[in-house]
Amino acid sequence: MMKIVLVGLNARYTHSCLALFYIRNEILNYADDLQTHIAQFTINDPYYQMLLHLSDTSADYYFISTAIWNSDLSEKLATDLLSISPKSRIVVGGPQAEIVGMAVDDERCTMVIGEIEGVGTEFYEHLQRKELQRKYIGAKVRSRFSSPYIGRDFATHLEDKHIYYESSRGCPFSCTYCLSASQTGVFHKDLQLVEQELRHILRHNPKVLRFVDRTFNDNPRRSLAIWEFLLGQQCDTVFHFEISPVSFSEEMFAFLERLPIGKFQFEIGIQSTNEATLKAIRRPMDIALAHETIERLRQLETIHLHVDLILGLPYETAESFYQSFRDVFAMNPHYIQMGLLKILPDTPICHTAPEFKYTYSKAAPYSVLANKWLDHPTLQDLFWFSECVERFLNNRYFVSLWAYLREKSEDIVEFFWDLLEICRQRGLFFKAPTQKFLISLLLDVLSGRSDKDYIFEILRYDWLRCGHRFLPPELEKKEDLKTSDLRKKIFHSLQFIEHNDQQRKNDIHLLKKGVVVEFSHAFLEKQGYQVKKERHFLCFTTEVEQTLYRFNRVVHFSLPFERWKT
Repeated sequence: MMKIVLVGLNARYTHSCLALFYIRNEILNYADDLQTHIAQFTINDPYYQMLLHLSDTSADYYFISTAIWNSDLSEKLATDLLSISPKSRIVVGGPQAEIVGMAVDDERCTMVIGEIEGVGTEFYEHLQRKELQRKYIGAKVRSRFSSPYIGRDFATHLEDKHIYYESSRGCPFSCTYCLSASQTGVFHKDLQLVEQELRHILRHNPKVLRFVDRTFNDNPRRSLAIWEFLLGQQCDTVFHFEISPVSFSEEMFAFLERLPIGKFQFEIGIQSTNEATLKAIRRPMDIALAHETIERLRQLETIHLHVDLILGLPYETAESFYQSFRDVFAMNPHYIQMGLLKILPDTPICHTAPEFKYTYSKAAPYSVLANKWLDHPTLQDLFWFSECVERFLNNRYFVSLWAYLREKSEDIVEFFWDLLEICRQRGLFFKAPTQKFLISLLLDVLSGRSDKDYIFEILRYDWLRCGHRFLPPELEKKEDLKTSDLRKKIFHSLQFIEHNDQQRKNDIHLLKKGVVVEFSHAFLEKQGYQVKKERHFLCFTTEVEQTLYRFNRVVHFSLPFERWKT
């Protein structure tokens, strides 16, 4: 029996390769006497072990799913497999199929360009006779793609992995930098079929289900129907969607108000807030509406919000890029990703690259190096600025600091530029970005500020909310008392406070295991605590809040001055 190994080279272990399952089903639809096996790896796995594992299967065919993040590895793997397995053949598919296939200069390497559902019967006839040609073109077959998973996949190939699912194909936009730019229209699966397929997947209670629809909410009514269905399922699954911030109905907002914490994740493509840039990339957007939508979503505090900007787009100067960052920072998402533009082969922006004076890497991932508006040194500075933001902003370490800077309308670009200078001096980008190290960098930047004492308390507060059981030397004060000493004083004071017995027991229980630190009246008032003319303490407990950030629960205690000395 002919044996086919389907190879996925994922970016991370938790990822899975949706294409492999589609390919398997298509092969079995046309030739059910073939034996297929799925083999998934990551791009960080030991290469030689990966090669030995595959060559040991003695397959007749190796199908490799290619993308820009695994292009070089795919080429290397295909070349070596052909060298050590003279009777085997290679089939490459995916976005990088033609690039990889042409680089593997061997007639035993076949390229499938386009959708696997559209290659036709001739491909499978040639496959069974081992007479595959060098290239096949898969036509767009939008109306025929069902979920590719079968029951045993979830206990084998998909165990402990994110599950990918598409309820539609195509994109309502035609962004010039995207491979979808040449495609027009969106095909939506029938809702009954979507619900049937999702029931099958959710019976296995996957940890994360990622919808790969290019713009999930392009049809708000349909999107809401799917959300309603998902919320009614008995599962612990988290659902991830790519959404447009300008395609929300009031009914959708009303639904999201009753959503459990952490059930949904939204990835939101802003790309830029510069009108000339948005026009040039064919992605018009009402930025004011996008801002309003993201702010409303953030106020719910139940959905993780990931917003994208792209560095290096047409008409985007350094100042307009900084303004885009200011605008998005003001929207208050949880995560701001500022990715570098990739000039992908055969996209509209690739064809206009000479006009816009683009210089970019000719090898995957085709990162931009300069253009008409940004010379290489400027682009380099913007890249490191973006990396600085990535290290400090896109975690839960300094949530209260960013809230404070937003509240006082700080120029966040100027703040991060000052921070970037310190980061370069102290080699941040070549070291592990631990919370402790990041705090030391922030303290260097904040040393000359008039509000440095208040920000110092912010850093202490967020450090302890993250679950640390001690303050690092950088955040200690000479006058700090040990938690054990503070406990004794507070325990003694509790007997004078009119609490019911259960309340007193709860307070004592929390104090016994918590970390207790004194904070100023000014800090506590801004954090929303009721403050009197007393000494005030926060106890950072071992209990975890049921919030998106999952901070440790904080309890407020106060101690009258007259009892402090007792």
